[in-house]
Parts: sequence; structure tokens; C-alpha cells
Amino acid sequence: MNFSRKTKISSEIPTSSMPDIIFMLLIFFMVTTVLREYSGLPVNIPKAEKIEKLKGKRHTAHIWISKEGLVSINDRLFAIQDVAKIMYEKRVSDPQLIVSLKADEEAKMELISSIHEELREADALKLNYSTKTLVR
Repeated sequence: MNFSRKTKISSEIPTSSMPDIIFMLLIFFMVTTVLREYSGLPVNIPKAEKIEKLKGKRHTAHIWISKEGLVSINDRLFAIQDVAKIMYEKRVSDPQLIVSLKADEEAKMELISSIHEELREADALKLNYSTKTLVR
């Protein structure tokens, strides 16, 4: 004697609400993601009459120099003696590297000159001085 089931059990997974769930997750991650910007040290950047913008920030390393003599590379404080080693490693990993120097107006020229020497040792010769636009 054969017995047959009157109700058939379906083994399918319902996917009708899948796009709704994916869309909600996408919105959640877009809202909660924070894009970090380099803030650097609190410096008063000098003003200039004629300014050219960098083409992109992708191949740029930022060096901040405060009037107190602090040196920050990509938001981390370093001693002046470590600049050559760090910038050499960055330049080896990215041969198109441009160094953006953001020095305070009141920073000592001796400090800026020593940073220049460290960059020469690291063979990071593409240098950009950051300024603000002079308002007339």
C-alpha cells in the first residue's frame, strides 16, 4: 500500500524581499560611513596672489609644520630626523609622490630648511608649498 502526502512542502527560499533588505543595508552603510580628512596641525598658512591647485590628492603626502616646531606627516607626529626615512618609504611605494608642505607663517626657516634637507636625502624632490588665496 502506497501512502501519499496531501500537503507538499516547498524547499524554496523566498527572495521577494531581498532587494528591500539590500537597499536598506546600502543606505545604512552610506549614512554611517565617515570619510576622514587630514586635519594636520593647527597652522596659519601664508597667503599668495597666484595659486595652482594640485591635480589630485591620490599621490600626495602632506607634511605639516607648526610654529612650535612640530612636524606631522599624514596626521602623525614625527621627529625631524625621521622625515627622510618615512618619505623614502612613501616614495618607493609611490614613485609619483608629491610632497605638500603646509608650514605656519611663523615657523622658523631653520626648521623648514632642515625638512628640505631630509626630503633631498629621501629623494622626494617633487615639492608643493600650500598657501591660501590672497583676497583683495
